[in-house]
Amino acid sequence: MAWPRKNDPASIRTRQELTGIDGLPVSIDLDGFTKAAEAITGVAVIPVSVCPIRIELGSYALNDSGDVVEHGRGEEEVLVPLAHTEGSLTLSMTRGARAAGVVKTYVLADRITRASCFVCDDAAAALELARWVEDELPTLAEWLRSQDDPALSKHAVLRGVKTHVVGPMCHVLWAWTTGDAVGPNMMTRNAYALNMGYVMQRAPRKPQRAILEANMGGDKKPSYEYFHSGHGKTVLAEAFLADEQIRRVLQASPEDLEALSWAGTHGAVASGMQSVAFTPASAVAAVFAATGQDLGMVGTSSMAHGTARRVEGGVQATIRFPGLEVGTVGGGTTLPSARDWLASIDCAGVGKVYRLAQIVAAAALCLEISASAAMATAGSEHFFRAHHERGGLRA
Repeated sequence: MAWPRKNDPASIRTRQELTGIDGLPVSIDLDGFTKAAEAITGVAVIPVSVCPIRIELGSYALNDSGDVVEHGRGEEEVLVPLAHTEGSLTLSMTRGARAAGVVKTYVLADRITRASCFVCDDAAAALELARWVEDELPTLAEWLRSQDDPALSKHAVLRGVKTHVVGPMCHVLWAWTTGDAVGPNMMTRNAYALNMGYVMQRAPRKPQRAILEANMGGDKKPSYEYFHSGHGKTVLAEAFLADEQIRRVLQASPEDLEALSWAGTHGAVASGMQSVAFTPASAVAAVFAATGQDLGMVGTSSMAHGTARRVEGGVQATIRFPGLEVGTVGGGTTLPSARDWLASIDCAGVGKVYRLAQIVAAAALCLEISASAAMATAGSEHFFRAHHERGGLRA
């Protein structure tokens, strides 16, 4: 029997019968999910817990040049939704939030990229093309804006270009802003139009071949390029851990945290680790799953650089995310539960993407603080006990 591919009720029913999950789960209407993915057969239900975090958030918008500009700051308690099955995650993050008091967050930049490549006759032709593309950027952006093609997106705005020539290949990293959507679909359509409708038609020496995505950036894969220049929203979160809070809430000492930071940083360097952080992926994935983000982007979004230093009266802890790939419109954010959880933290719809990015960063920092404190205790006893007592290892 041919596998049914449509999302009409008959096809859904047939797939459920063929996979043996007919009627499970019976309480969920699948109509609200049919536009988010193909071949809908059912849903996976993940428990969602909530972590209260006090955050000083910035209010941000893009200016005409595509730079992120802060227009004000405000402090509030955000009840962050976490969809996961990882024992101790919510308790640990909550403990970190208590110790942090107020987490301050900042959006530094906003760029998402598509890494195209043009194969030329030889290295000289590739170098010539690179210089031409860089000089042509304003004209390229204007040409794209002027196109009257419904397949193209007006929300994906070309902001920059970076070239890298190796042999006869001219790699071109197109940089975009994409509004409140993550933007891979819209920037892919626009990049294809640039490649085929402009570069391949107007370059001084026509390349032999154009490749839409040639992996220079590392789409959905951690890379130095993304760690350095960003791929999405670049966000910084910071907290001051007072000595009293470290001892009372985290049950550690400032010296413990300082020693772990020293050892952990050198361990990351020794392993060639792209990130310098403890466990950011757990927090990023939990918020992503609750709010309908693309889970394939957890790998790149959880690249992070954490720091901790001893200061007067406590420890200053920060974490930098070079590329949080988040959206508040489109894709999985339209799913019923995701939309509800986004709305619960005032992140649903237009004008909310920078707020969501800051909340993700704040949640990750709180988990870093608590998990690091557990690991910093003598012999890492608290880290062991958390996994032994709450991680299903009692048997």
